[in-house]
Parts: sequence; C-alpha cells; structure tokens
Amino acid sequence: MTIRLTPEEHAKLTDAAKGVSISAYIRKQLFGDGASLRKTRARVPVKDQAALAQILGKLGQSRIANNLNQIAYQANCGSLMMDPQTEEEIKLACAKIAWMRVQLIEALGLRAKGQ
Repeated sequence: MTIRLTPEEHAKLTDAAKGVSISAYIRKQLFGDGASLRKTRARVPVKDQAALAQILGKLGQSRIANNLNQIAYQANCGSLMMDPQTEEEIKLACAKIAWMRVQLIEALGLRAKGQ
C-alpha cells in the first residue's frame, strides 16, 4: 500500500508514531489494540558497513559479472571455442559473483533489483 504525503504530513505522522514504525502506528489506528503484530527480520549488525558498501560498489563498477556472462553467452552460441571444463568454470564464476552480490546486499540491509 502506498500513500502520498506532503513533507509536513509525513513529519506529523512520524511524530505521532512516537518511535514505532509508521506501518504499525497506522494499523493500530485502524484496528485498535486488536491489530496483529508483524514479525520483522532482525537486522544483523555489520562491523564495517562502509567497507561492505565500498566492496559492493567496486563489484558493480568492475563489470566482472557482465564480462563473464558475455563470455559464457558467446561460448553457448558457439562463436567462442573452448572446452567444456573451461565453460563450466566460467559459469561457476558467474554464479559465485552473483552470490557475493546478493550476500553483500543482504548484509547491508538493502534489496536487490526486482525483489
């Protein structure tokens, strides 16, 4: 659900919520004390969030995953000749980089595109 507020309205709503999430505040206002509690996923503390963010940024800038994916695509199309073992190693490298990206995004408490 989305609601559009002016900055002033948002400030009033945040102030009225008094430390609880705006979502929880609105549910309590609508449904009273019978509003069901929502389980939230606890955020795991990150020792060095800035370092993780920097690594994620460098991973995105390096285009390693994209380059590996292009190599794998050319190999699948038959325009790049390589043995099956090399092709599998490239596919595995792509999967590992994708996994690293997801882990970094989750560690930072962010969401990947499309999630």
